[in-house]
Amino acid sequence: MNLNTDRIDDAVLALLLLGLHEQNRVWKTFDWDAMNRLHAKGLISDPMSKAKSVVLSERGLEKAEALMQRLFAQR
Repeated sequence: MNLNTDRIDDAVLALLLLGLHEQNRVWKTFDWDAMNRLHAKGLISDPMSKAKSVVLSERGLEKAEALMQRLFAQR
């Protein structure tokens, strides 16, 4: 199956908001490949640290909120 990794990354970024705490920290419990791509795009801090969470960049937080609304809000 040929997957659109950009769409997967958008969904993962939006779902990271479900674990939001301390203003911009999120639990890093998603697929490592997707987390590494989000880091490469500058949307989250490096997921390869020993911490159990990552930090959303300002742009990452804004995009995550917009994606959560677009992908998952009830209409």
